[in-house]
This record gives sequence, structure tokens and C-alpha cells, in this order.
Amino acid sequence: MSVSVTLEFEKPIVELEKKIDEMRQITSLVDISSEIEFLEKKVIELKENIYSNLTRWQRVQIARHPQRPITSDYIQNVFDDAIEVHGDRGVKDDKAIVGYLAKLDGQSIMVVGHQKGRDTKSNLVRNFGMSNPEGYRKALRLFKMAERFNKPIITLIDTPGAYPGIEAEERGQAEAIARNLFEMAKLKVPVIICIIGEGASGGALGIGVGDRILMLENAWYSVISPESCSSILWRSWDFKEQAAEALKLTSFDLLEHKIIDEIVSEPLGGAHKSHEEMFEKLKIVLLRNLEDLKNIPSNKLVAERRQKFYNMGVWEESV
Repeated sequence: MSVSVTLEFEKPIVELEKKIDEMRQITSLVDISSEIEFLEKKVIELKENIYSNLTRWQRVQIARHPQRPITSDYIQNVFDDAIEVHGDRGVKDDKAIVGYLAKLDGQSIMVVGHQKGRDTKSNLVRNFGMSNPEGYRKALRLFKMAERFNKPIITLIDTPGAYPGIEAEERGQAEAIARNLFEMAKLKVPVIICIIGEGASGGALGIGVGDRILMLENAWYSVISPESCSSILWRSWDFKEQAAEALKLTSFDLLEHKIIDEIVSEPLGGAHKSHEEMFEKLKIVLLRNLEDLKNIPSNKLVAERRQKFYNMGVWEESV
């Protein structure tokens, strides 16, 4: 049974909820229903105030919450008839990236995503969602398979970055990611990207080139994590909050800068507060975007996808 985790900024909410629970235990002795009702309204107001004014670092913390849904949860609850496909046909089956032939509301698709664990043991098996080169090569094999059989592709991004170990570099980590960028830009089937948690660096971008880029409300997506950015600039992790602010890595920042196309709203407090509600919200958005893309001719699809990424980072200098 998982233990509930409370983030620092959530403590006032938890304390007030605890007080309400204590009051409920004495209702048989004295009628305090009106006081309880008043405090319940205060809890709702407090939640709305806190969660509507989160800092960028606080959103990073929510994206990393241990009870937040991970790729396997979405596979089991958003998609049907999922059959896992293994291996890169070269080195091995990387457990940090998974791929499935599945159905979304009856439509056959290919789903590929970063896979984290739920505890220390499973995270070690999954390498904390940090893929080796063979993971990106497995993903590419599945992308090509989907293209061959004319199946739309959905990717779920949730990684602190590609694995930085020596053995990964020896097997061509950079080349594997670069190859995916090149090949994904040319895929002749609809590709929908969804950042469900963490989206760090090339580790995220390695399965992140698509026609639509969706992002959960409290996910983050950046060239570097706040901690690593702080370590480089200040030689310490103590400035991670300032780094998060400077990186502008939230869904709202990225929508403003046209890096992503749509924000998928989360339950109040984060996706971990109601898995079922989150699954339903994402399914609705995926189906709508899939419907928009499926009738676009392949040559137009590829041209618009490329133009989408060409436009990123373009700026004008006024004289």
C-alpha cells in the first residue's frame, strides 16, 4: 500500500483537512456540523488559491510526485487491447522505453513512452525512465512499423533525461537521438506527442517530434532540469527554484512561446489526486487531435510537421 506524500506547499491544506477529520470524530457528542461545513469551504478556497498560484518549481515537484500516473497507468486505462513490442533487434530490450500496439476507442495505434518505476526496485529495473541508445532505436523500429501499417503514433514523455553513462555514449546515445529526430520528421502517419510528467533535454526530444504536442498542466519540458541548470550556473543545487523560473519550463510558458499546441488540464492539485479523472481528460484530448489529423494527406502532414519545428525559436529584432 502506497504512503501518501505531502509537498511542502500543501501542508496548510493537509493540516486543515486533519482538523476537519478530528472534528467529525466528536460530532456524536456535540453538533458542530456548521463549523465543519465552514471549514470544508475554506479547504476548497485554499486549494483553489494555492494550486492556481503555483511557482514553476512547485509545478516541477508535482510533475515528480511519486503517486503521479506513469506511462504504464495510461496504457492500462486510456488504451485497449495493448500488446507490448520488445527489443531494438540490435542490443537488447531497454526497459526505460516501452512500446505497444493498442487501440484508442477502437482505432489501432502505436503507443511509445518513457517508463519509470513505482519504487526503488522497479525504478532500478526501468533505470528511472532514462533510456539507453537501444531504447531510442526500439522506439524508431516501432515508429517505422506503425508507418508501414499506416497506424497513428502516440508518444508519452516522462524522463529526467537520456541515460548519461559511459556505456550509453559508447553505443551512440547522441546518434540514436539525432536519428530519431530525423526519422520522426519524415513519418507519413499522424504523430501525437504528450508530455505527462518530466520532459528533460534530448532524452525527451528523442521521441518528441510530432504533429501535435500536448502537455499536462503540471508537467515540465526543458533543455535541462532546474537542478542541473543551478549546478552549472551557481555550482550548487541550492538555486534550483531560481533556475526553474529562468527556464520557463511550465506548460503555460511553452504554450505562450508556441512550443506546445495544447495544455491538458489536470484534476485540482495534480494528476495524482484523481487518476481516473486524468485518464478520461487525456483520452478525450487524444481522440480529438487524432480525429483532426487522420484525414490529412501524408505529404501535407510531413510538410506541416517540419514547418512547425522550423518556426520554433524564430524571432525578429526591431530597430
